[in-house]
Amino acid sequence: MEAPAAQGPAEPSGPSGASGPADVEITVTSPEQMRELGRRLAKLLRAGDLVMLSGELGAGKTTLTRGLGEGLGVRGAVTSPTFVIARVHPSLGDGPPLVHVDAYRLSGGLDEMEDLDLDVSLSDSVIVVEWGEGKVEELTEDRLRLRIERAVGDTTDEVRHVTVTGLGERWARADVSVLAG
Repeated sequence: MEAPAAQGPAEPSGPSGASGPADVEITVTSPEQMRELGRRLAKLLRAGDLVMLSGELGAGKTTLTRGLGEGLGVRGAVTSPTFVIARVHPSLGDGPPLVHVDAYRLSGGLDEMEDLDLDVSLSDSVIVVEWGEGKVEELTEDRLRLRIERAVGDTTDEVRHVTVTGLGERWARADVSVLAG
């Protein structure tokens, strides 16, 4: 199994120690590499972390989250929560549970998501939100954003370009460049 190759510099682009965004660009060429990226991401995460995933339908958001669940050692198969909105995967060990949210069908912001009690779950869980841009940013200033881009149209191209952006003080201190392999 080969690790995803880094595209461009693997160092964060923001100034060292700054609280601004730090981007890492990663090229993934297969679903297994996307899962491996999720497993590597799990090593950086801790209770209280919010991860926002964006990308076209079929870009690999759930595949990445499946690897993240494997890396965190949580119970239950990680599948798309599109129709149930959110799934909680308890930890099989002493790590945090994974709360996997799909906000695709939610049109409002955080107000519409209040019933999910994400603000209550955040302190003791890792929360991953697919399609969360414009909806969950108010939960915390410290969040990790992953944008997954792929070729669109009638294609069998498995190549994905993942941009990882750490926001807030928590991620300004973290070395997200390790995700590039």
